[in-house]
Amino acid sequence: MQHILHDSRRFMKTNMVAIVAYFVPLFLLPFSLYLFSIILRRSSDDRKKLPAGSRGWPVLGENLKFAHSPEKFVTEKMSKHSPDIFQTSLLGEKMATFCGAKGNKFLFSNENKLFASWWPQSLRKVLWFPQTNSTYNRILHRDVLSPEALKKFVPVMDALAREHMTRHWRPNTVVKVLPLSKIYTFELACRLFMSVVDPRRVKKIYDPFSEVTRGILSVPVDLPGTAYRRAIRAGGFIRAELMRIVEQRRKEMQRDFLSKMVMLRDEDGDFLNEKKICNEIIVMLLASYDTTSSAITGVINHLAQFPHIYNEVFKEQMAIAESKGPGELLTWDDIEKMKYSWNVARESLRLMPPAVGAFREATTEFTYAGFTIPKGWKTFWTVHSTHKNPDCFPEPERFDPSRFEGSGPAPYTFVPFGGGPRMCPGKEYARLELLVMMHNVVTRFRLEKTIPNEKIVYHATSTPVHGLPLRLHPHQK
Repeated sequence: MQHILHDSRRFMKTNMVAIVAYFVPLFLLPFSLYLFSIILRRSSDDRKKLPAGSRGWPVLGENLKFAHSPEKFVTEKMSKHSPDIFQTSLLGEKMATFCGAKGNKFLFSNENKLFASWWPQSLRKVLWFPQTNSTYNRILHRDVLSPEALKKFVPVMDALAREHMTRHWRPNTVVKVLPLSKIYTFELACRLFMSVVDPRRVKKIYDPFSEVTRGILSVPVDLPGTAYRRAIRAGGFIRAELMRIVEQRRKEMQRDFLSKMVMLRDEDGDFLNEKKICNEIIVMLLASYDTTSSAITGVINHLAQFPHIYNEVFKEQMAIAESKGPGELLTWDDIEKMKYSWNVARESLRLMPPAVGAFREATTEFTYAGFTIPKGWKTFWTVHSTHKNPDCFPEPERFDPSRFEGSGPAPYTFVPFGGGPRMCPGKEYARLELLVMMHNVVTRFRLEKTIPNEKIVYHATSTPVHGLPLRLHPHQK
C-alpha cells in the first residue's frame, strides 16, 4: 500500500512539474511581448527629438503639481524647458503642452487636421452615457446658440436676474457671491435649455453637481467611499433625470428650446438620440455650474476691489437703466451699449480665467518648434502661457480694461474661450450672462469686500477660498 502511495505522489509531482512547465511559458509569453512592446515604443520615442520635460511619478505623473497651481506649473515649466512647448504626464497620458501665442495659433489652426477632440476617460465615465461622447455637434450649436436665439435670451436672463436679486441679495447685508452665482447660472440654464422652472426640480438636478465636480478633480479610483465613486453615482442620477425630461419633451413637442433640440438631425440626417442630447445638456449645465459662475464671481470681485472701475461701469449701466420704462427688461440693443463693461469683464477673464485650457489628441505624427509629437500623444493649450505673460500684456498683474480698447490684444494672446473651429460655442451666451448680471448688481448696490485680500485658489476654476463674501450697500432712490 505504501509503495502504491509513494508511486502516486511521485506521479502527481511529475505531472505538476509538467503542468507548470507547460503553463508558465504561456503566461510569460504575452507578458514578455508586452514588455518588449513597451521597450520598442520607448526606444522609438528615444530616437525622436521629443519636447523637453519630465513625467513625474509613475501612474500619478505630475497631476498633483498641476492641480495645486496650474499657473505656477506652466510658468516654471516654460522657464525650465522651453517657452514654446514642454512634455509632461497628466491624467495618465503623455502630454505635450503648447505655449505662447504661436503655440495657440498652431493648435487652433490645425483642429481636425493634426488634432482631434479628446476628453479624459475618468471624466467621460462620470458625465456621459457609456459608448457615447459629447458630440460637439456643429448643427446643434448653430441652431441652438445662434445670434437669433441669443437675442431672445436677453430678456429672460434679465427677468431671472431680477428675481435672483429679490430672493438672494436684497434681504441680506452680506452675501457670498460664488455660491449665489452658481444658483443663478444653473437656474438660468435649466430655464433656457429645458424649460424647467420648478425650483424643486431644478434643485433635484443641481444638488448632485457638487459631487460631480469634486469627483472629476479627485484621483479616479472607483472604490466605495471615494469621491470618484460618489461622482459616478451622482452623474448616473443626473443622466437618469435628464433622460426623463428629454423623453417627456419628445412626446409633448412643445415649442421650446429642448423640443427644438429633439428635432435636430445630425450630419447623416438622423434625429439626435436622447443620450446624445443629454450629453450636450450636461456639458451646458456643467459650464453653467462651474465656468460661467466663476467668471461672474471674478468680475464682481474686481468691481468690489477697484472703486474707480466700479464707478465707470455704474455710469454706463445707469444710463441704460434710466433709458428704460418701468419694469422694461434689457434687450440685445442694451447689451451692445455695454462697451466699457465688456472691457472690464474681459480684463477679469484674463486675470481670473474660469478654465485653464483644453486637451486634444494628435491624430498623426508631426513636428513643432523642432520637436516631434508622436501620433496618439495628448496635447494641451493653456491660458496661463499668455494671459500673464509680460510679452503679451505689459504689467500683467495690473487690472487695466483699456487693454481691450481699439483693436485689443494681439491675436492668440487672450484665449479664455479658446480659438479656431472648437472655440467655446457658449462664448456669446457667457458674454450676455456676465453683462446682464453686472447690470443688475451695480444698479442696485455698492460693493465692499469683507475679506480684502481673500486668496484665490484653483478648484477646476478660479475660486475665492471663502466664496467672495461682500457687504452690500443699496443705492438710495
